[in-house]
Amino acid sequence: MEKLNDLEVAKAKLLSSNLNLVIVKEGRIIFESRRRGILGFIEAIDSLGPSLKGTTVADRIVGRAIALLCLYAGVGSLYALTLSREGKEVLEQSGIYYTWEHIVDNILSPDGMDICPFEKISQGINNPVEAYKKFREMLERSL
Repeated sequence: MEKLNDLEVAKAKLLSSNLNLVIVKEGRIIFESRRRGILGFIEAIDSLGPSLKGTTVADRIVGRAIALLCLYAGVGSLYALTLSREGKEVLEQSGIYYTWEHIVDNILSPDGMDICPFEKISQGINNPVEAYKKFREMLERSL
């Protein structure tokens, strides 16, 4: 029952605020971010590490990249406002409880002209540790 309560808390906070990511554990919000894309999630992993295990995540846009990061972090449940079909596939195979509002074929880049670069990188990666390392490398190169 706690998972469902955390999911309700995370979803309500995400939808009632200008946030892109909310992470809840045992009824308390432990992380929130307005950062776009995977930046907020990477920041949460880097700052909270193993304490993310068993948390509930609410995110506005979840694709394959975020789904792999959920696996990497040990997330227990997830709410996505928008979920990609490939992200859904990863979540189905992971055992993470998830729910969503809208399903899309692809997560697009901010300009809407191409597939998100992190989604492209995630293609062919099934190992969450490898995915995290690749995403970090890409972020470091872009700074």
